[in-house]
Amino acid sequence: MSNIIAIVGRPNVGKSTLFNRLTESRKAIVDDFSGVTRDRHYGSAEWTNRQFTVIDTGGYVANSEDVFEAAIREQVVIAIEEATVLLFMVDVVTGITDLDDEIAQLLRRSSKPVFIVVNKVDNTQLQNDASVFYGFGLGEIYPISSMTGSGTGDLLDDVIKHFEDVVEEENALPKITIVGRPNVGKSSLINALIGKERNIVTPIAGTTRDSIHIHYNQFGHEFMFIDTAGLRKKTKVKENIEFYSVMRTIKALEEADVVILMIDAMEGLESQDVNIFHLAEKNKKGIVILVNKWDLVEKDSKTVKIFEDQIRQKLQPFTDVPIVFTSVVNKQRIFQAIETALEVFKNRGKKVPTSKLNDVMLPIIENYPPPALKGKYIKIKYITQINGTSPMFAFFCNLPQYIKEPYKRFIENKLREHFNFSGVPIQIYFRQK
Repeated sequence: MSNIIAIVGRPNVGKSTLFNRLTESRKAIVDDFSGVTRDRHYGSAEWTNRQFTVIDTGGYVANSEDVFEAAIREQVVIAIEEATVLLFMVDVVTGITDLDDEIAQLLRRSSKPVFIVVNKVDNTQLQNDASVFYGFGLGEIYPISSMTGSGTGDLLDDVIKHFEDVVEEENALPKITIVGRPNVGKSSLINALIGKERNIVTPIAGTTRDSIHIHYNQFGHEFMFIDTAGLRKKTKVKENIEFYSVMRTIKALEEADVVILMIDAMEGLESQDVNIFHLAEKNKKGIVILVNKWDLVEKDSKTVKIFEDQIRQKLQPFTDVPIVFTSVVNKQRIFQAIETALEVFKNRGKKVPTSKLNDVMLPIIENYPPPALKGKYIKIKYITQINGTSPMFAFFCNLPQYIKEPYKRFIENKLREHFNFSGVPIQIYFRQK
């Protein structure tokens, strides 16, 4: 089970700044204007060897204040339902507002652990002002400054005590999950593959449901399907259906070996798809891109090539991913998608013998050695594959600290060229010999 931290709060309290700090990224746009966060931001983070996912439940941009507040409220409801831990973020400078009160009321009714994170506490005087937030009756408050990072360590120390243990299942069968934005055809694909209608959309709101595991054993293929339990009652605000699907996706993605990312041929690869792709890549999962509704696209001999190039351009630098064009309605190439996913699963578990690795890679490195730095020459002497759930390689050399990213990418491309790791992220380490 994936551990998810959701940052909730009214607009402009610093949620995106905290998100950037926890995920060590600059993914979320930060601005003093409220409602800047339109896209859903989610990223991987780690604290004292515990991995987790952080979601920024950013504001919703609309002209009407009422719609704005309703949308925030809805996102908080979804976050309460899906997240492991909730960070309720407030602003010490503004104090308690009506919108804060409304969010606090929702959180009081939840059974999830809630941490009141008081932001913008930059001096001792403000530290005293923060105590006003004890008035929510939600427990301990954590004064922090998301800008400088002060206080975030103590907060995370307490947050991870509430994490669930991620249990690795001892199941040798490949685990495949299909992810994608709402209405791209995920349920239709599963129904088409299994050959019968399965009602995976439940009308019950407000109950936490885990992913559904389906044992597939047909046409000589056997694997586990991990299916997200589908949307609860469709909410009025389209953007929050997207938000709900993101929460579900992260949970399914965490358990899978191979992720089939399904996109709509009419809409192409959107920012949320790219986000999910990079999350799967960071989690070292096998990935297949499935372009559905291909029957609706007007085609000539170059259409596939152009479409593939556009997708790969958006996925850089990891572009060695199989792309399958399907139409679930016409049952076109749906089994090819599964065969490709199983092929990627095999690539993910591939072990290259050390002797073969050195025979192939050392001559390449000799012909194209790493660039010398400060007059020092780097010599790579020996290569081996490290045991792990996904491919990892150690290159032993005299000056590992001088090897830069472009050369690392060159090495990765050569490994892919000679050993076929299509659809699988590769980790490369340079170590002192």
